[in-house]
Amino acid sequence: MGVAGASRADRSAALAALADDTFDVLVVGGGITGAGVAREAALRGLRTALVERDDFAAGTSSRSSRLVHGGVRYLEHGHLGLVFEASRERRVLLQTAPHLVRPLAFTWPVYRGARVPRWKLEAGLALYDALALFRNVGNHRPLGRAGVLRREPALRADGLRGGSTYYDASTDDARLTLATALGARDAGATIANHAEVCGATFAREGGAVVAVRDTSAGGALEVRARVVVNATGPWGDSVPGLAPPGTHRVLGSKGAHVAVPAERIGNRGAVTMLSPVDGRVMFVLPAGRLSIIGTTETPAERGPDEVRASAADVDYLLRSANGFFPDAHLVRDDVVAAWAGIRPLAASRAGTAGAGSASREHVVERDPRGLVTVSGGKLTTYRAMAAEIVDAVAELVGGGRARDRARTATLPLPGGDVPSLAEIEREAARRVGDAAVATRLARAYGGDWARVWGYVDRDPLLGRAIVPGLPYVAAELAHAVEHELAATLADLLVRRVPLAFETRDNGRAAARVAADVVAPRLGWSADDATRALGAYDREAARLFAID
Repeated sequence: MGVAGASRADRSAALAALADDTFDVLVVGGGITGAGVAREAALRGLRTALVERDDFAAGTSSRSSRLVHGGVRYLEHGHLGLVFEASRERRVLLQTAPHLVRPLAFTWPVYRGARVPRWKLEAGLALYDALALFRNVGNHRPLGRAGVLRREPALRADGLRGGSTYYDASTDDARLTLATALGARDAGATIANHAEVCGATFAREGGAVVAVRDTSAGGALEVRARVVVNATGPWGDSVPGLAPPGTHRVLGSKGAHVAVPAERIGNRGAVTMLSPVDGRVMFVLPAGRLSIIGTTETPAERGPDEVRASAADVDYLLRSANGFFPDAHLVRDDVVAAWAGIRPLAASRAGTAGAGSASREHVVERDPRGLVTVSGGKLTTYRAMAAEIVDAVAELVGGGRARDRARTATLPLPGGDVPSLAEIEREAARRVGDAAVATRLARAYGGDWARVWGYVDRDPLLGRAIVPGLPYVAAELAHAVEHELAATLADLLVRRVPLAFETRDNGRAAARVAADVVAPRLGWSADDATRALGAYDREAARLFAID
C-alpha cells in the first residue's frame, strides 16, 4: 500500500476490530488516565480497546503545567500519602520515559514576611526529600540571599532573605499521553481517536454494548465489552450511558497558564513563587525560548469543552510574576499564548474547602453491571491509578492472570529504552547537523528519533522548518499521520508538535504548511484541505482565545 493510504488503513483496521471483537474491557477517554488503563490492561493479557472522542490528550492532559512532580504544595494540606505516591511515580517515569520526563531544578526564594518562612520551607523540603526516600535526582539545598541571586539574578532583591533549591521533573504532557496510548497499542490494545461514545446499554447479567460514532470519517459502530471504564475526567458525568447514578460527582477546578518570551521575564530556570496577589504556590517554568507562568486554581464556570483563560486569569498570572521579577514589566501584549484546563477533582475528596485545597487523590467506583468510573487524580500518578483501576476490572471479568499487575514500573514507554538521553542527543546531532532540531527529536521520540529523520533521507524537503526559527521539521508531521494516528491539523499542531503554544497566531500559519505536507498522506482534496484549515482556525480560537 502506498504512503497516502497508510494511516487511513491503520485507522480502518482499528475501527473494524472495534466492531468485530468482543473485549474484556473498553476504556472510554484517551487522556493520561485512560491511556494508562489501556496499557495496563493489555499488558495483563486482557482483550482491550480504547476510544477517545477527540484526540489523545485533547483535554486536560495537554493543558497542564507540564510537570511530573511530588506535589510540594500538597504538604501544606497534609496530603502526605499522595506526595509519597507521586514521588515514587516521578522516579518511575524518569526511568521509563527519560526522553519525555527530565529532571528539573527549582529555586524557591523567601522574602521578608512571606507566608512560608525559611524555617518552614526547610522543614517542608526535608519532608519532601524523605517522602521520596531520598531517591530524587537530588536533595534540596538551602540558599542564602546571595545564592538565590546567583541562580536567578532577575529576581527581586528587596526583602529577599534566602531560599532553597529542590528537584522535580518536567514533561511534554501531550506526548507522554500519546506514548502511553501507543504503548497500549504495542501491547495488543485496539485504540481509536476521533471515536465518540454516543450511548451504552448494560445487561443485567453484566457486559455492555456501546454505540460509537467515527467523528473523522463518519459512520457508526457498536463495541461489545464485558467491562467499560469511564476515564473521561471532567466529562465523566456527561457521556451518554456512562454517567454514574445520582448527583454530580466531579468538582471542576480551572487551571490557566500563559507563555511569555523568556527574555522578557528573565528567569534562568524553574522558580517557585508565593503569589503576591493571594499567597498561592505557583511557578515560572522554562520552555525553550518561552517561559510558562502558572497556574490559577478557581472553580470552573464553563464546561470542559469551553474552558479558556480569562482576562482576569492572565492579569493575575502577570501581576504575580511581575512581583518577583521587577524588571519584567509584563503586560498583555507579552503573552504569546494563554490556555486553561479543568482538573477533575473527586468531589468526595474535595470537602468544603474549595478547589485550592482539594486533594488530587482519586476515587474508583464499581458498578456490578460492568462499569468502572474513575474521578480525580493527577498526571504524575496516572500509572498507579491505572493499576488500581485494572484491579477493579479484573474482579469484574473474573480475575485469573489479570489480577497480577503489569511490570510498567520497569517497562519503558515507546522511545524510552535508551542508554541515556545525552547519548541519543549527541547521536542525533551528528546525523541531523542542527543541534536544536536534534535535541527536539531526541526529547520527543527518544530511541525512535531516527525513524522520524528517515523521512528527510527519503525526501529532503521534509527537513525544512515548519516555522522558521523553531526546531520543528516537516518530517514530524508526516510521521505523525503515518505512525501516531494524527488525523486533523489540531492533532498535529496542538499535541504532536506544540506550535499552537509557541506562536502568537497559535499555529495558524503553520497549519498551511502542515496541510500541504499531510494532505496527500491523508487523502485530502483541495476542498478537504480548505475545510481542515477552517476547522483548525476554530479550534485554535476555542483553546487559546482569552475570555
